[in-house]
Amino acid sequence: MSSRLIFLLAALVAAWGFALNSGRPLAFNLAYLISGILALSYFWSWTSTRAIHINRHTRARRSQVGQHFEESFEVRNHGRLPTLGIEVRDFAHVPLHGASRVVSHLQGRAHHRWQVRTYCQQRGYYRLGPMRLLSGDPLGLFSIDQTLSQTSDLIVYPATVTLSAFQPPAADLAGGEALNRRAQYITTNVSGIREYAPGDSFNRIHWLSTARTGRLMTREFELDPSADIWLFLDLHSRTALSLPWRLTPPEAGVFGLSGRRRDDALQLAPSTLEYAVTAAASIARYFLLRNRAVGLIWHGSQRYLLQIDRGERQMRKMLEALAVVSAEGSITFDQLVVTEGVRLNRNDMILAITADPDPAWVRALREIRRRGVHSVAVVIDGSTFGGQEPYAELTHELALSNIPAYQVQRGDDIGAVLGRANNGDQRPEVASL
Repeated sequence: MSSRLIFLLAALVAAWGFALNSGRPLAFNLAYLISGILALSYFWSWTSTRAIHINRHTRARRSQVGQHFEESFEVRNHGRLPTLGIEVRDFAHVPLHGASRVVSHLQGRAHHRWQVRTYCQQRGYYRLGPMRLLSGDPLGLFSIDQTLSQTSDLIVYPATVTLSAFQPPAADLAGGEALNRRAQYITTNVSGIREYAPGDSFNRIHWLSTARTGRLMTREFELDPSADIWLFLDLHSRTALSLPWRLTPPEAGVFGLSGRRRDDALQLAPSTLEYAVTAAASIARYFLLRNRAVGLIWHGSQRYLLQIDRGERQMRKMLEALAVVSAEGSITFDQLVVTEGVRLNRNDMILAITADPDPAWVRALREIRRRGVHSVAVVIDGSTFGGQEPYAELTHELALSNIPAYQVQRGDDIGAVLGRANNGDQRPEVASL
């Protein structure tokens, strides 16, 4: 309750008391005036709030770290009375998403639009809304709010960087021949023709055979000779390290073009988990764009396994899973390698992504290689994120095990580090900037 309203209520009580006791017309006129002001002000506030509607338009419900998320808003006054002040409060959970506004004046049958463009700096699922409208009368006596409870979701994918080259070892297949196993997806190896069956995709139909036989004929495919890529992501809580970090305030101007210089360079949170997730998403994108089959495994609060597949749908599944992952696992990375490595064969390849300085997981990879399962390591150097344990022993173990490895430190350009191709004719070393 505002101080003005309290003063007028007190004046109203005093005016009516004085008018009833004295019976003077002037006192009654004053009491009627104050009563009319209060009634008119409340009626103005109530009708103006009821006549206000707001529309929220989200261009896309998916965004990515390093990209911008855009929304547009429209406040429309359907009533005849003007509103002298409308406050729009947005309770979206998106960090630094400044959608709240104050519309100072809106005529009857008029509207006001604005746009919000927010730079996404943190991956995750976020709620958009609810919203709250507050309006009042010209004298500022009453403030009536209206809550818009509609909500929607926004998912912010982890960042992906472009890799110029990433050359893991090929699968150990004799002569590079195709595997004699049927593939559920289209590959470059056609094994034969059969009659069409319900559920077959139309892009698998062999039209020449169909025209010759008069029946729909479908092509069958075998697995490619290249290795399937399995991403092993370490989510053990002990190895997750981070430094204090503050989100960068949004740039001035509707589109961030005025007031401050634009800075679109990707800045990851100083956390081993964020660097590992970005590396995993970038490597998955690299192989999927080249029509390679990629799968994903981690042990966090629960075990997660995304089966081997290809294409954009697989990339979307990976990004959605990586968007909400957190380092809450209790299983060490060497236990994960041993547990999940048992199910792999010589046609698979492990890409281990971890910040664990314990060389036990390297020895686990070395044991799995005896069955023909090759591996590549991406090591997030925790010593640059505030960790105290050295990585010299791990680096030495990787070199002795002849396992190609990439070391990523805080502040490194992940694309440049992972883009260094390992030369198969030389002894692999840990690559860093």
